Amino acid sequence: MKDNTSWSCSSWKLCFLFILFLAETMAAVKLPPNLTVPALIAFGDSIVDTGNNNYVKTIVKCDFRPYGINFQGGVATGRFCDGRVPADLLAEELGIKSVVPAYLEPNLKPEDLLTGVSFASGGSGYDPITPKLVGVISLEEQLNYFEEYMEKLKNIVGEEKKDFIIANSVIVLVAGSDDIANTYYTIRARPQYDVDSYTTLMANSASDFVTKLYGYGVRRIAAFGAPPIGCVPSQRTLGGGLSRDCAEDYNEAAQLFNSKLSSKFDLLSQTLPGIRPVYIDIYNPLLDIIQNPANYGFGVSDKGCCGTGAIEVAVLCNKITSSVCSDVSSHVFWDSYHPTEKAYKVLVSALIIKYVNDFV
Repeated sequence: MKDNTSWSCSSWKLCFLFILFLAETMAAVKLPPNLTVPALIAFGDSIVDTGNNNYVKTIVKCDFRPYGINFQGGVATGRFCDGRVPADLLAEELGIKSVVPAYLEPNLKPEDLLTGVSFASGGSGYDPITPKLVGVISLEEQLNYFEEYMEKLKNIVGEEKKDFIIANSVIVLVAGSDDIANTYYTIRARPQYDVDSYTTLMANSASDFVTKLYGYGVRRIAAFGAPPIGCVPSQRTLGGGLSRDCAEDYNEAAQLFNSKLSSKFDLLSQTLPGIRPVYIDIYNPLLDIIQNPANYGFGVSDKGCCGTGAIEVAVLCNKITSSVCSDVSSHVFWDSYHPTEKAYKVLVSALIIKYVNDFV
């Protein structure tokens, strides 16, 4: 495998075109022989929520059609997508399993727990106010569930094996979009903060969360940076003017947060012995897909497939008031906020190959 230094943001376009070919010929990435990944565990927001919000009293739900139309059996599982989400796809690429269940699912089996679950909750974020605004599971509450999960692991396999699973699993952390798009810009729930101080709050919260995970024995942590949130369909509608351009102030906030998150991870790697924190740039590759959709086999990148594609998300994307586009595979976005499974596959396949050596 080539050294990671051969990859750069300027090469993302060529890399992704190469990955489009690889994705058709490889079922999963070949892991180095010294890399063991027993489980994938996810924390964060709707990008990796695999159904936890089904069991929470909130309007941020999607356990109804047309969500899930391309999932196994066409079932709406609570994933904010037409099919699977990055937690599922990452686990599959790592050879663990093809579907990562939500921790709050009532019928989990021991093997589900041993190979990983998602604690994520759609609408959550690094800012503690963010989940409160919509009544979802905060990161702190996700940690409480994680403690409960570790106790269950210990009861199944014993203390030593539990510690091995926690230390060697890949922990995925995805948050920040709802903080920027909803809490800061749309609701303006933090009027005392400017963008610089707010993104600092977010980065500090992310660093504190990772430090707490380290205290539980976690060592392999991958955190996604914020995407080009100003270019997702709903934010174009809300902040892009009549022409629905990308809301550049949203994107600038995302980039500022990303630079701070990356710096925090560099610091954590120097101060916490044995930790392998990996900052994953999702901003640049997703922006290139949005700006050049035809290069990746897409036709539409400024609207979602559900309804008008301009504003429908969660309860607004439903089988009663929302139609579905004729070809989901032509769209980068499923609803006005979340990518399609096809778009996630393009991203995840490339990210795995780019970052897998960082976990060795």
